[in-house]
Amino acid sequence: MSHISPPAEAATTPRLAASWSDWTGDHTAALIGIPLRIALIVVILLVLRAVAKRAITRVVQRVLEPPAGEAERSRPRRPARGAAVLHRDRSRARQRREQRARTIGSVLSSAVTIVLFMVGVAMVLDQVGIALGPLLASAGVVGLAIGFGAQSLVADYLSGLLIMVEDQYGVGDSVDLGEVEHVGLRLTHVRDLNGGLWHIRNGEILRVRNDSQEWARAVLDVAVAHDADLDTVYRVLEDTGRALREDPDFADVLLEDPAVWGVQSLDADGVQVRLAVRTVPLQQWGVTRELRRRVKEALDDAGVELPFPRRTVLLRADDPEDAPQAPTR
Repeated sequence: MSHISPPAEAATTPRLAASWSDWTGDHTAALIGIPLRIALIVVILLVLRAVAKRAITRVVQRVLEPPAGEAERSRPRRPARGAAVLHRDRSRARQRREQRARTIGSVLSSAVTIVLFMVGVAMVLDQVGIALGPLLASAGVVGLAIGFGAQSLVADYLSGLLIMVEDQYGVGDSVDLGEVEHVGLRLTHVRDLNGGLWHIRNGEILRVRNDSQEWARAVLDVAVAHDADLDTVYRVLEDTGRALREDPDFADVLLEDPAVWGVQSLDADGVQVRLAVRTVPLQQWGVTRELRRRVKEALDDAGVELPFPRRTVLLRADDPEDAPQAPTR
């Protein structure tokens, strides 16, 4: 009696079907749950990014361009912060405001995007089952190496961001080297008096003198002869400064009456008397020139002599008859 065995293919098919069914049943939660969780993570991160970008936009606009009503209510008594030329030229003021808003908003948005992207990648890898420890250790080593290699570049960007956030200076301001034409995250462009354009790295700016914020001071040192009556000089300077303050062309430029500070120095040729007055930003040089012209005319009218170099010559001769005679006028 012969024994007929079933075909191997027929026997294997039910076994594979059973194993596939068992595997599918065992991994249904993983096949469906993991993609759903990953999709949920992506959606939540996208929503957070959109909300953060909208909040950043509102905050930047609120800080850099407050409403007109609030600006009127909170207007300070002293001159407004910023260059006087920006108050007169609205296009320059708008350019400076838009530049700051665009740069700060872009930096904050990029920072939020990078942080959310890194968090999302870490959460997705955790759902897939990849260990994050070795990846974080490797990323830390790479980040440390990049940080040491590009520390000057990082310092430039951080300094540029702080300059914009704190409004240390901006487009149109007059600083040590000249007039600021552009402020970026890495470089600041300054045009000097001779027309040269300076490219300055923000990380190398340790200090800067801004002549365009809040107020300025015009200082004039007037030199008079040693035998001049100082009381008369004080009176002439005070009258000249008061007349300049009452001039309609300078009424909005001077913030106070010019004050005589007194004797600044005693030189070999004369006496230095200092006159000073507060002005609106960027107008101190014009006020100084006008004061110098008026003070010169007032001192001439009052008969006060300006100093001139004096030289004493001593002649020695053995015979008085051989000594040269002094010239007569």
